[in-house]
Amino acid sequence: MTVKATREDLLACLRVERWADEMAAQEFDSMLEMERAAVSIATPLSDAEIDEALAAHPRIGERKAGDDAEARFSASEQAASSTDDAALAARLTALNVAYEEAFGRVFLIRAAGRSREEIVAEIERRIGNDDAAELAEVADQLRGIALLRLRSTYEEALA
Repeated sequence: MTVKATREDLLACLRVERWADEMAAQEFDSMLEMERAAVSIATPLSDAEIDEALAAHPRIGERKAGDDAEARFSASEQAASSTDDAALAARLTALNVAYEEAFGRVFLIRAAGRSREEIVAEIERRIGNDDAAELAEVADQLRGIALLRLRSTYEEALA
């Protein structure tokens, strides 16, 4: 079956107008074909596109407001990393602030399948990056999140 993704669905996967427009202009016969196009079109992401995409993401450990597709994706992706450990939650909050002070943007990580401990370790590692290295990591995380969301949205239709 051939699938033509909707712009609205695509923007819920990666809120980058250029990427969504280019993806929506194509038809896909397989999930692999869609994934390859998604990565190709999102490589590279400009600094402005990274900022555009990050505006749609809440801080790690916080919920995105609303009940749209992006909010549902975010809640689902962060569910596995929730914790009752108050000290760990406080550490994450402090690291979010430190990261934002260092880089001027929210910390972004593909949270799906990661524990809160793994996320804290990753933010601790990445806070030592220079800005160029961190932008590259953020772009890679955005592409990974987009692929997970595309699979969730279109895998059944392209099976």
